[in-house]
Amino acid sequence: MPRMLDVSDEVRAEIGDEEADRLLGGDNAPGTYDCTSCRTPGDSERERTSTVLFVGEETAVLAFAHASCIPSQVVPVSEEQLQGAVRSITGGDAGQQGGQGGEQTVDGLPLQAELGVTSGLLLINGEVQPALVVEPLVPIARPGTTGPVDVFLELLNEQGFAPVTAIDQLPDPISGWSVLLVMGKLHAVLQPNANGGQPVAWWQAHQPMQVAEEWRSAVNKTGRVLVYAAPVGTIGQQPREDLLREAMDRAAASGRLVGAAMPLAGT
Repeated sequence: MPRMLDVSDEVRAEIGDEEADRLLGGDNAPGTYDCTSCRTPGDSERERTSTVLFVGEETAVLAFAHASCIPSQVVPVSEEQLQGAVRSITGGDAGQQGGQGGEQTVDGLPLQAELGVTSGLLLINGEVQPALVVEPLVPIARPGTTGPVDVFLELLNEQGFAPVTAIDQLPDPISGWSVLLVMGKLHAVLQPNANGGQPVAWWQAHQPMQVAEEWRSAVNKTGRVLVYAAPVGTIGQQPREDLLREAMDRAAASGRLVGAAMPLAGT
């Protein structure tokens, strides 16, 4: 039976006309699926469904999502990220958990440093906004040097992050950056490739990071994530969102907070 599939031009270019036509005809498309964005069931025979192609260096994975959640598109990822996406899509990492309170230690690229990332919700201008707060575990030196000056905020300013003086204002979008969320789990923050081509991971989770249902719902509503960053020791591990907001307010008031709004990379 023909499926109500959306196959974008870029997805068709990657998989070829023959495979795209087979999908549209129902030969290789699932009837029911778990949406790769909101994680709720979908039915390609009854509702418009987007094809989302995750492309790594050597392999690619085709996933499906409600068209109302995300459009059909190609999502470039590293091979390691792709394997994590496969585990999320197939349920292979169902027993794994992120860090406590939505926090997880990750590798920051290209800074080559350990970063802590916390997910939370912020109330800005009367609307709930999904946010990530990034804080290094050690002072950050400029690549190619050993410090000792912490230049974390300076490096991010050079990348397009803007100083945040008050949390009650939305940070501006940043060109080329995005947040990779697959099956409701956080995989990476992507940045433009300095050499051109596919985006690269600026931050990548050691394992997919579980986020709260309320956070996922806010992301699906806004289609973007507010990403904030502060130097080591500025925010700390906060057990509640009100305490996180207070720590961010203090960081902003002291000129130690930068931020940017980023779209979702595919899901």
